[in-house]
Amino acid sequence: MIVRTTASSLLLIAQPDHAVLARQIMERWKSGGLPAEPRRASILHAVQEHDNGWREVDAAPVLDPATRRVLDFITIPADIRQAVWPRGVARLAEDPLAAALVAQHAIHIYSRFGEDAAWTGFFAEMTRLRGDYAQRAGVSLEEVERLYPFVRAADLMSLTFCTGWTDVQHAAGHEIRLRDERTLTVDPDPFAGVSIPFSIRARVLPNRPFGSPVEAARLFEAATVVTLTATASAAGHKNT
Repeated sequence: MIVRTTASSLLLIAQPDHAVLARQIMERWKSGGLPAEPRRASILHAVQEHDNGWREVDAAPVLDPATRRVLDFITIPADIRQAVWPRGVARLAEDPLAAALVAQHAIHIYSRFGEDAAWTGFFAEMTRLRGDYAQRAGVSLEEVERLYPFVRAADLMSLTFCTGWTDVQHAAGHEIRLRDERTLTVDPDPFAGVSIPFSIRARVLPNRPFGSPVEAARLFEAATVVTLTATASAAGHKNT
């Protein structure tokens, strides 16, 4: 679950929804030869489905046992995070290049745990899956690594907006920044001068501890749903 925090509320965004938004933005990406890339369909498929393994996890909020507050996709226990990715990769078996790209994504985003013994089995499994699916797709690991930055750029554009991150993110030779609540900028311009409108839905929960997972799930089911809207554009583009 992606959790954007305000003083009084939590805005909860399901990871699979964030991935759909990532594809919507990336479909307009003109940089790096993506429009003419022969494997563009599989790249966009990987973008759209890269978080499908979170589907089961994001069906209800997960609480910290100590604080009883909602955990997000970064603070949720490691065993839950690790289980997400083999499940998600397997769901892409009919598009082996997309599966290999999602395995590469998992390896990349958790690379900071590379020396952690608790993650050794995870990396071994994801590396094996990446190699198996790359072979099925008839591509080299070098080709998977060449195409992967498109997936990462899409992920970071959507995540930066959904989380409300203010730090500059980097992917595929571009700087990604949330200029304000409604403006995502990417530099250099990958959108050929066009401003891209987008939106995503979020559930609103109170920003407080919950009595139990049952209470959190009940409030989640009954929560007000709001639509967050913004535009993506080049850093110097003026929206009209």
